[in-house]
Amino acid sequence: MNVYKTKGTCSREIHYSVKDGVVESIEVIGGCNGNLKGICRLITGMPVEQVIKAFKGVDCGGRGTSCPDQIAQALEQAK
Repeated sequence: MNVYKTKGTCSREIHYSVKDGVVESIEVIGGCNGNLKGICRLITGMPVEQVIKAFKGVDCGGRGTSCPDQIAQALEQAK
């Protein structure tokens, strides 16, 4: 299990594992709990590249990042 410390968001950490280029499991600690649980369920089993392409650059309230963007950054780090 990998741990990514988020930057610039309400969430604090992302716990995830990737196997053969696919998101095997993911959990976001903190942030908008219901929304992030739903996002994590949707992307589990998806190719990492597809998740990165969809989430990279998503902004939340002018912060320059968001929880989805932080997920993309965590997964890029895992590549």
